[in-house]
Amino acid sequence: MLVSRITFAFALLVVGTSVAARGANLAPTPAASISPDTSTTVSGIALDAPWKMKLYAFARAHFKHPAWGWQHSERNYRLATGFAKDDGIAIDSDVVFAAAMLHDMAAFAPWNADKKTEHGDIAASASGAVLREVGFPMEKLAHVQAAERGHMFYSVATEPEAIVIHDADSVDFLGDMGATRMIALTGESAGDVGSAIKSLQTFVTVIPPKLITKSARRLGAERAAETKLFLERLEAESYGGLR
Repeated sequence: MLVSRITFAFALLVVGTSVAARGANLAPTPAASISPDTSTTVSGIALDAPWKMKLYAFARAHFKHPAWGWQHSERNYRLATGFAKDDGIAIDSDVVFAAAMLHDMAAFAPWNADKKTEHGDIAASASGAVLREVGFPMEKLAHVQAAERGHMFYSVATEPEAIVIHDADSVDFLGDMGATRMIALTGESAGDVGSAIKSLQTFVTVIPPKLITKSARRLGAERAAETKLFLERLEAESYGGLR
């Protein structure tokens, strides 16, 4: 839990610094003013409602980072809906899509100003304005907020959509993708990738027991094994010099 919180705090610093460097601390472009230009996402998710097109365009415009950006949101949606299907869990895909797109918005300006509040709580407080603007069915907002609050592996998730988002976000910390994300967090100014290695070493033991759905536990075990193999090979190829 501590490692994850530190990792995300570091991510806020990295992302906030790069955004400021680009002079992007201005208010984000309103979601309704972004023109969607596709009926599917990059990974093939159907954008079958106007609000989904607008929200996806908004995410791509504002959430740009190799660890926490819009690509991570797409993976979370695909993983979450896959877990629901495999386990026979009835979910509202609108809720899952909205939560997947916005759950990490606190990593980006201007939503990253609060460094003390849990980032899932920030998303739950701030996402309503964005969703209202794109035309999301607001009667479902409370379920989106529950998924945002419960998405981290150390969080409590009880609603169906929150459970599958929780498991999806957790699994995305593991395997080759998890390694890629953690190494990306070190940034070009880092002296080494030691912090990423420590996070991955923790994740392979801490995350799998936190997974809730059967399908996530299966995939989590596979990806934890991938991570362990990656760490073993990295140790050998670096002659133990990356600690």
